[in-house]
Amino acid sequence: METITWRDFEKVELTVGSITKVELFQEARKPAYKLWVDLGPAFGVKKSSAQITENYLPEDLIDKQVICVTNFAPKQIGPFISEILVTGLPNAKNEVVLATVDAKVPNGSRLF
Repeated sequence: METITWRDFEKVELTVGSITKVELFQEARKPAYKLWVDLGPAFGVKKSSAQITENYLPEDLIDKQVICVTNFAPKQIGPFISEILVTGLPNAKNEVVLATVDAKVPNGSRLF
């Protein structure tokens, strides 16, 4: 594993936001959702896609706070443009479990 400096870490904008809208991503090759995440006044609402259908129902995702990378370039995924990366970790079945906070914090808060 490569070692990084604190300055390297500071380049990654890890920001918390609340999921406000979820749709099934019909055109995706693998089962996925389209997510809209409210990242607070500085960022607004940004879109992302996430292959999280094994562990989450759309209605369970609304208002869930997730940790996002907000300074990646937008990425075209089929007909959808993903503006942020919603982070997660693999469980024992290698399915994505979302990276969340254990207490509500203001949307737009940056991880440090």
